[in-house]
Amino acid sequence: MTESNAANKLELLYTLYCDDVRLEAGNKLSFMGVFQNIMVQELPISLIKFAVVNHWRGEGVHLSEVRILTPDRSKPVVVSQPTRFEVAAGGFADNISFFVNVTFPTSGQYLVQTLVDSNLFDEQTLTVTDGRDQGTESASEAVN
Repeated sequence: MTESNAANKLELLYTLYCDDVRLEAGNKLSFMGVFQNIMVQELPISLIKFAVVNHWRGEGVHLSEVRILTPDRSKPVVVSQPTRFEVAAGGFADNISFFVNVTFPTSGQYLVQTLVDSNLFDEQTLTVTDGRDQGTESASEAVN
């Protein structure tokens, strides 16, 4: 199978952002501090530990990289090392990129890019918001 055919059979089912990931008994993953955006009282903000979890379906052996770009796409905030992962035919695989001391200097829509075999495969946003800019009427204590 050629690389392009292998990439065509690869599907990213979901991406999670969280504080930590642990491997538990029975080969189960536990995700701590799952979030979809970051709201803080003051910027810049530094995260001591930050994980990006990608869950794949398909087949083949691939290299994955995750990089986070500033809202203007001008420079990377952080870039992972390429990581090999393998998906057995008809199977699933998880690829977890851990980052330490990640600093988000300003508010905005940061771009989380997933590269497979050095090609851009997926791009999602991570919103970083300075809470002082938000009106109190828009705040919600509901958990979705």
